[in-house]
Amino acid sequence: MINTQSKQLGPVMLDVVGTTLTDDDVRRIRNPLTGGVILFARNYQDRRQLTELTAAIHRARPGVLIAVDHEGGRVQRFKTDGFTRLPAMRVLGELWDRDVFAATNAATALGFILAAELRACGVDLSFTPVLDLDYGESQVIGDRAFHRDPRVVAMLAKNLNQGLLLAGMANCGKHFPGHGFVQADSHVAIPIDERPLKEILEQDAAPYGWLGLSLAAVMPAHVIYPKVDKHPAGFSKKWLTMLRKDFGFQGVIFSDDLSMEGASVAGSVVNGANAALNAGCDMVLICNSPDKADQLLAGLEWHASGSGAQSAARIAALVPQSSAMSWDELQNDGRYRSAKKLVQSLTAT
Repeated sequence: MINTQSKQLGPVMLDVVGTTLTDDDVRRIRNPLTGGVILFARNYQDRRQLTELTAAIHRARPGVLIAVDHEGGRVQRFKTDGFTRLPAMRVLGELWDRDVFAATNAATALGFILAAELRACGVDLSFTPVLDLDYGESQVIGDRAFHRDPRVVAMLAKNLNQGLLLAGMANCGKHFPGHGFVQADSHVAIPIDERPLKEILEQDAAPYGWLGLSLAAVMPAHVIYPKVDKHPAGFSKKWLTMLRKDFGFQGVIFSDDLSMEGASVAGSVVNGANAALNAGCDMVLICNSPDKADQLLAGLEWHASGSGAQSAARIAALVPQSSAMSWDELQNDGRYRSAKKLVQSLTAT
């Protein structure tokens, strides 16, 4: 049952096809089940076009959450026409090993630049920081991780989150409880981590506990931890209940992309979304597959009351509450110029 009169944000985040909205894009965005839109590199031509696209999305659905994976390094969707090239997070970890205070200062500057530039173009949220540990084994995580030491990861993430917050942006820690130990890439395989719960909690999941109230959102891993549960973390009531109760997390829980191979264990996209929501996710992502997005919007059962209303309120809290500086205003802002110079020095070394 869907309350079509509800102005609440629904539990689905989907993408759009190109650099402008098609009629089908608008139809999907206006569906009551839609609460978010995620952008990719294919949606970017230049800053003006991006700003026009985000404005069109907000016109189609006022208040909808616009997000992007914009971490730095090889995961940065917008890199031209003035966007600062952001280093991989491992660069901050390597700086930490040389100079702790320089690293924390750089992390704050990087978070500020990342968020300020995105917000100037109408993007509300970046799925960052990566809290996975750098074991040197993972194909998909690699230099996206800050460090091997969970204490260093927590401290650098906390400072990066502060930078995001200075620009009025929330954060999303990923991939709970940890994706760094397994070699397989959950985009194309189903990773399995055979370690016991105690080891995972003491190592990989530790940053989630230490960051506490500074985490606004969390994205679980498409990884199976068979010593804990047979389901991947994003479909596991055990893991997500642990996140809520043992870690005291009160923010938004996003599923990772339901079109990834790591989500295939749940069956159809509708079954996967239902499994993720029933396990405790607030919002599910469906990317790079318009036909599956249509299947999900047509088949998902969701109630805009009870737990649905709680999830909608959490999601709405991620939408920036302050106005963003325009791109021109940003270029004349002293904090921005200083932070940009520092971030550029990281990529120059």
